[in-house]
Amino acid sequence: MIFCGETILPGNRKWVQLPVPGAQPLECVCLCGVKPGQTLAVTAGVHGCEYVGVQALRTLARELVPDDMTGNVILLPLANPYGFYAGAKRVIPEDGVNLNGAFPGDRNGSLGQRLAFALEDSLYATVDFLADLHSGDCNEALHPLVFFPTAGKKEVNSKALNAAKVLSVDYRVRSTARNGLYSWAVQRGVPALLIERGGQGLWSQTEVDACKADVRALMGHLGILDESRENQKQQEIVEASYVEADADGFWYPLAATNQIVCMGEVLGRLESLTGELLQEVRAKFDGVVLYHTIALGVHKGEALIAYGHT
Repeated sequence: MIFCGETILPGNRKWVQLPVPGAQPLECVCLCGVKPGQTLAVTAGVHGCEYVGVQALRTLARELVPDDMTGNVILLPLANPYGFYAGAKRVIPEDGVNLNGAFPGDRNGSLGQRLAFALEDSLYATVDFLADLHSGDCNEALHPLVFFPTAGKKEVNSKALNAAKVLSVDYRVRSTARNGLYSWAVQRGVPALLIERGGQGLWSQTEVDACKADVRALMGHLGILDESRENQKQQEIVEASYVEADADGFWYPLAATNQIVCMGEVLGRLESLTGELLQEVRAKFDGVVLYHTIALGVHKGEALIAYGHT
């Protein structure tokens, strides 16, 4: 296996530096199986306060055994170390860029754009499948789910959907996104998923263990490990509504994650400092709450709540 100019021999693991133009390289671990096969990349830490995936990949970097593998795995625990160490919500502090909206990247752009370029340049041409691990940010409560693509070529979408079905999350959500780490990979012909677990700036060992199990399930699905499974209870969300704030204000959610809601039900209220009702969010259809912000204060355009139906 060769990655970023480094050779990893069969049965070995090696920490490798992923170069970033004009910045410090990103650290990733490459595990080369004893037999040739597919290559899986798993990334985490795109947003600095989303911790479950970061901890899961740090642990898997030690626990996975290349001698048990057919194929290769690349683990990148911190795609955005700047935001992680600064505890920055959503963006890279140096330039205010949301890395997950910076694709395609620019080698001559701001730090966030250069990080996006580096990830695209190093990963997409190397891997057969990519999984990007996220959580609800420090201001979000979220129920575990996976976003799978519908905006790529039919074959790429199908491979991603089949892989999503092996995950332990309760919901898989159709996505038309194109400019994220995983969704731009799909546009470049790489099957990919975005997996969400955890939130509110917290992590638990239970969540980390579930995340690790999902990575191993993907490895099994790709034939890298000799194991397989499918989540028969997983439900597909065929339509979702993502509600944003109409103005700066005080947000009061009235529905919890994974709560079943009915059309017309009030899901939350946005008020001014003086108590004026600025926005009342009502469900447009029967469905289930996927995530919502727990922040009391929100800016205009910020995400308030998302819900969908099967």
